[in-house]
Amino acid sequence: MTQTYKALESAKIEESNQLNIVERNIKDLPKGDLLIKVQYSSLNYKDAMSAKGMPGVTRNYPHTPGIDAAGIVKESQDKNFREGDSVIVTGYDLGMNTPGGFGEYIRVPSSWAIALPKGLSAKEAMSLGTAGLTAGLSVHALASYREYIGLSDTKSIVTGATGGVGSVAVMLLSKLGSEVTAVTGKNDQLDFLSSIGASHVLSREELAETTRKPIGKSIWDVGIDVVSGDILSLLLTSLKPGGAVACSGLVGGHSFESSILPFILRGNALLGIDSVEISLEAKTHIWEHFSSDWKINLDHSTKEIVLEDLPDEIETILGGGQVGRVLVQL
Repeated sequence: MTQTYKALESAKIEESNQLNIVERNIKDLPKGDLLIKVQYSSLNYKDAMSAKGMPGVTRNYPHTPGIDAAGIVKESQDKNFREGDSVIVTGYDLGMNTPGGFGEYIRVPSSWAIALPKGLSAKEAMSLGTAGLTAGLSVHALASYREYIGLSDTKSIVTGATGGVGSVAVMLLSKLGSEVTAVTGKNDQLDFLSSIGASHVLSREELAETTRKPIGKSIWDVGIDVVSGDILSLLLTSLKPGGAVACSGLVGGHSFESSILPFILRGNALLGIDSVEISLEAKTHIWEHFSSDWKINLDHSTKEIVLEDLPDEIETILGGGQVGRVLVQL
């Protein structure tokens, strides 16, 4: 087995960060039960934040980002995994302060890995990645909240709909029989949103005109929000009785305004979604859904790149220009 591998490295240069493709030695990877040859990773907003040295993400540099990885076990110190097993690793500390999926090899604790479910390829898994996992957790939370009535024949709304979480959420809700309204700041992506299952598309300005604070017309049964801030405030004012919003992002800020009215007059709920520190059992449950009854075709909404393309794509996602998912082949 080769002892060196390629990786995207982010290094501090004065007050900024510089990205380079470097050669690293496998022996320099941290201790862990599993050595994994990464086949695919994916680009998430948190990866871009780490790569550019934004505060509160990664403590020490030089560093290899990448919070997602799917690949083959090359060495195992855990009897539950054997050499040659296909695995998925997402979340925990991968790509944050532990060398991540933007390198051809990772070494991690076995408690971070799950077996790749039958019916799902490594490429499909990383076309979903943490963004897809988050969307799946959001849909699962809403379906669980509506345990006796489900999501079929509902009216749903998804914010940040052209992004990673949002686009998968639109596809999945549509597949499950919901009439999806997609909210976007990219008015040139109407055809894309329609192609992935959106029945209606609203701009952020149109959403503000459609809703009213502190409580307005009942419009949607459920919502998935990745923006927060004013957008989340507006969604909470416009749910039908018994409705709920699953939230997982803070692009629009880490706080929002609301009142008690949606909660006590309509019995609405706000469901927080964490895809990082949840149990392996919860992650496995969602991945198994994606390998079977939630199977969706991501080919037309996924851009496949190699390591050398990442610096440009990182600038794109930080500038708000990413559409769909970005798959990284290693």
